[in-house]
Amino acid sequence: MKILFFGDIFGRPGRAAVKRYLEENRQKLGVDLVVANADNMAAGRGPTRKTYEEMREAGVDVLTVGDHIWDQKEVYDILDDRDHRLLRPLNYPEDVPGRGFVSVPVGGHEVLVVSLLGRVWTAEGLDSPFLIMDKLLSERKEKIIIVDFHAEATSEKIAIGHYLTDRVSAVLGTHTHVQTADEKILGEGTAYISDTGQCGPSDSVIGVEKQQSIKRFRTGLPVAFTPAEGPTQINAVLVEIDPKAGRAKKIERITESYE
Repeated sequence: MKILFFGDIFGRPGRAAVKRYLEENRQKLGVDLVVANADNMAAGRGPTRKTYEEMREAGVDVLTVGDHIWDQKEVYDILDDRDHRLLRPLNYPEDVPGRGFVSVPVGGHEVLVVSLLGRVWTAEGLDSPFLIMDKLLSERKEKIIIVDFHAEATSEKIAIGHYLTDRVSAVLGTHTHVQTADEKILGEGTAYISDTGQCGPSDSVIGVEKQQSIKRFRTGLPVAFTPAEGPTQINAVLVEIDPKAGRAKKIERITESYE
C-alpha cells in the first residue's frame, strides 16, 4: 500500500500545486490514499468550506489541520457534517467540535489517520499527545495507522516518533513549512520525518510574501500577511506499507517545483 502525504498546503498557490501534482502523478506512483495538511489552506488561515471541497474533489482523501483549525468560522459547519474527512487535532478537549481521527477503507484494509498537535510553542489547553495516543491505541484495532504530528519543536517531534515506534505505521511532522532530511524507518516499521514541508509559494517566507514578513521581523509592527505569488513547490512523502502487518517498508521525500 502506498500513502502520499502532503506537507502544509499554503493558500491558493499551494492548492493549485497539489491539484496539478495529483493529476500528473497519482496514477503513475500507484497511490492508494492521499492525506494532506490543511492548516494554511485558505490564504494561510485554516480551511474554508470552499477550499476543503476543492481539495477533496482534487483527490485528497483526508485533510488534517493544526493550530489554525479554528481560524475560519465555517469550519464548525464542516466538522458537523456526518461524513467529513477534516480532522482537528485529537488532543483538544473531547467536548470541542469535530474528531481527531478517521478510519478509511483502502483496498480491503482500514487505515486510521490521526491528527495531533504539539504543546511546545503552539497552543494552550491541550491534552498530552503522548497520553492521548496511548488511549486511542488501546481502543482501536486498525493495523495501518498514519499520524500527522503538527508541532514546532523538533525535539517534541522526534520524541513522539520514538514513543510510537512499532505502534503506528508512520509519524509525519508538519507545521514548520521547511522539509527536513531525516526521513527513516524507526524500529521494525514506523516511517518518520520531522517535517514534511510545504506545498505553496517557493519564493516566500514559509508561504508569506517576503517583504511583509521582513517588515514584521524588522519593525515588530503588526503586518497583514498574504500568500506570495510566483513559483510554487510541492513537499510530500510517499510511504510504502505492508498492509497485513501495518509496517512501513519505505519512506521517500518528494520535492517538485512549478513555474
